[in-house]
Amino acid sequence: MTTLQKAAAKGPGGAARLLRYLAMPIFLGLAGLALYLYVGIHGLDSIEQRSLNAGTLIGQTATLLKLAVISTAIVVTLSVTTGILLTRPFARRVSPFVIGLANIGQAVPSIGVLALLALVWTIGQWPCIVALVAYSFLSILRNTMVGLRQVDHSIIESARGMGMTKMAVLFRIELPLAVPIILAGIRTALIINVGTATLGTFIGAGGLGESINNAISLDRTVVLVTASGLTAILALFIDWLAGVAEDILRPKGL
Repeated sequence: MTTLQKAAAKGPGGAARLLRYLAMPIFLGLAGLALYLYVGIHGLDSIEQRSLNAGTLIGQTATLLKLAVISTAIVVTLSVTTGILLTRPFARRVSPFVIGLANIGQAVPSIGVLALLALVWTIGQWPCIVALVAYSFLSILRNTMVGLRQVDHSIIESARGMGMTKMAVLFRIELPLAVPIILAGIRTALIINVGTATLGTFIGAGGLGESINNAISLDRTVVLVTASGLTAILALFIDWLAGVAEDILRPKGL
């Protein structure tokens, strides 16, 4: 059975959960339809037609999604691994220093990080991905550390007393119990990356930010509303997917 079918089979509580799963896709579908109708009632000039054709919008949306997914995959790998290491006894002394560096990455305005990377490195998608990793690193790192530290120490001691190795305790007890908090951090990072990736247009990374920037420069309100609306719809859809994944991956009983 799928997650939706399981939710529907659990009576009134399951029906409420099913409604929660379906409400966002329905809302986003209606928002997309509203955007389509909004564009349809306006007479588009040649510049607007070049920006609002299906090929351009699909290509820019795919680029934005690519930037967000790749950067999130990289930052999850780096930040979860770092979070695990920083909660081990041998690395606790350097935790404040590493967290301070991660704070710098998020405190500096994202456009500043993009501009700096373009100046010292190059332009294109990879500098944008690196900037997104730096900008979203802290949210997953902090949640990983909080999730691992909130595990009851008596549970860990009991497991060690039963003969489990430190690695077994980490992967069979600590990480499963920390999964909900870690997933919340990943969900936050995904949304941050989708929104911030639109700024990648200033260093040649492409995406829907290109249409948004062109619309502002050329004073094309229809293009601006459409590109901004699609970015918002994409961010909310990814947030919905992450919420569903969070429910599926959450360990039973938590």
